[in-house]
Formats: sequence, C-alpha cells, structure tokens
Amino acid sequence: MWLKSWFVVLLLGCCTSAQAAELRLYTEEYRPLSYIEDGKLTGMAVEVIELLIQRTGQDTRIELVPWTRGYHQVQREANSGLFSTVRTARREALFQWVGPIARGHTSFYARRGAGLNVRTLQDVERFNTLAVPKQWYSYEYLSDRGMKNLYGVPTPQHMMKMFKHGRIELLVANNLALDDMLSQQGMRRDEVELQFTFMGNNSYIAFSNNTDPALVRQWQLALDELLRDGSLERIHKRWFNQPFSMPNAPSLP
Repeated sequence: MWLKSWFVVLLLGCCTSAQAAELRLYTEEYRPLSYIEDGKLTGMAVEVIELLIQRTGQDTRIELVPWTRGYHQVQREANSGLFSTVRTARREALFQWVGPIARGHTSFYARRGAGLNVRTLQDVERFNTLAVPKQWYSYEYLSDRGMKNLYGVPTPQHMMKMFKHGRIELLVANNLALDDMLSQQGMRRDEVELQFTFMGNNSYIAFSNNTDPALVRQWQLALDELLRDGSLERIHKRWFNQPFSMPNAPSLP
C-alpha cells in the first residue's frame, strides 16, 4: 500500500465547543476505500469519514500518505488517526478504535483454469513463494502462523505484477478490493477463481493513544448513528456490489 512521494491534503469541518484542537487523519491509496481521482480524494471510506466530520463538527485535516508513514505517525502524534485500518490482536493496544466502517474477508485466489485445489493453509505451504505486502494484516496473520514460504513485498502492486506474470500462483486479496487490484493490472475478475477464505477483516479508524478518549467516543457514537439511520448501508451499496453486513449499533441510552 504505497503512493508516490507527494500527498494531497483535504481540509474539512469546522470547530465546535467540543473540539478545540485540529484532528489529523491519515489514509492511503487503496481503491476503492480511499484514492485520488481527478485531483480529489474519494472512496467508500472517505465518504464515511466526511459524513462523520459533518456529524461531529470536528475540525479535521486529511492527508493521503504511504501506509507505513501514516501507521507510524499516528503512534507518535496526538489528535491523529489512520483509516482504513484492520483491527488485529497485534495492533490492538497501539490505538484507540472506532468502527467498523467496512467488513470484508481475505482469501486466496488462483488463475482460472490453473487446475489448483487449495483448501487449507497446509496446501498453501506446498507452493514455492507466497508474496504478500509486508505491511498488510494478512502478512501478520500468516507470519504468526509460521508460513515458511511467505515472502514480503513492498506494495500490492508488486504482488499483483508477480501474479500477472506467473511468478506466483496464488493471490491474497480482500474481497472489497479485488476488482480494483485486478483492474490496475489490466485483468478482470473472471480471470481468477476463489480457492478458500482464510480470515475475516473489519476496517476501523485507528486513533492514536494520545488522542482525547472523549473525542474518540464521540466519533464512535456518530458512527453508530450512521449505522442506525441507514447512512452507512447506503454508502456501502454505492461502492460495493455485495450484501451489506455489519453488527447492529448499540441502542441509545
């Protein structure tokens, strides 16, 4: 998940009595959740964030940066957050979490017609190389399970090029991003077939531990309201041709 050295800044929102300090949010180029099109930051997650900014009235600055930079910046910087971040056990204590804003699952795919029958992680270990972006949650997951053929690559583009040119036989992808990943390499969804799904993943806003917990709670309450009033589902349906699946928001006190 990488972007060229430049970044785009988007200023949104206005100050209210509840928020005196500017909030800085970082995101990455990762279609269809967040990306630049015609000079404008857009994407499913961006739409959710923009609506949350309106609902909370928080003065907010969004920066599009390489994933690794944003991930480490938020761990050092007060009043900051990173989206969309998959919540994992390894990351749990590093951030304060608001979400989920999207739910997906991660699977192994192969070229259609390749004749592969991969159904377990033990089957995956038979392959010479399994290339996965090193900063991905799925890399963490597979590494923690001792996957010996795991090969960390810098970006999803590296992985996709290796898959396109036959250097790897298996592709690891989130179902929400698969179509865009293939399209960027001039490939179509019908050129690959699902082998098996090995993990679910929920995407969150990861706020720094130095951010006021009251602000974080305000954002979670605003997101819960988006779920209750149907706004989150409407955004989801504009971006994904898949059923909307999200846990029910807590009842209001």
